[in-house]
Amino acid sequence: MKKLFVMLGAFFLMCGIGFSQEIKFNETVYDFGEVIINGDASCEFYFENTGSDPLMLTNIQPSVGSILVEGPMEPILPGQTGKIKVIYKDTQKPGAFTETVTVFSNALENKEVKLTIMGIVSEGNE
Repeated sequence: MKKLFVMLGAFFLMCGIGFSQEIKFNETVYDFGEVIINGDASCEFYFENTGSDPLMLTNIQPSVGSILVEGPMEPILPGQTGKIKVIYKDTQKPGAFTETVTVFSNALENKEVKLTIMGIVSEGNE
């Protein structure tokens, strides 16, 4: 019986250690400040796999259709970094904006990370 408990304990310990993917972003908010009408509104969010197993981004979901995203589809190995490029395409009309991009991954913690972009589209000094 004692042997069974030791084997079960070792099994659960190995399971906990065997799957360790962690994602850590340098920043989760990007403020464009002022963007001139029809101007460029793109930024990059950098992250690192701080775990001991490969990290996979399973989905990158913008909150609105006027956001395009580009991210890695290949596994990010432990200690490696990656980036997600976010392009805000709705710069034709003046006004403030705040939008999000949700990053889904196989990380044990932070399986869903919200990235926020914000700024003000203005007519500038023409």
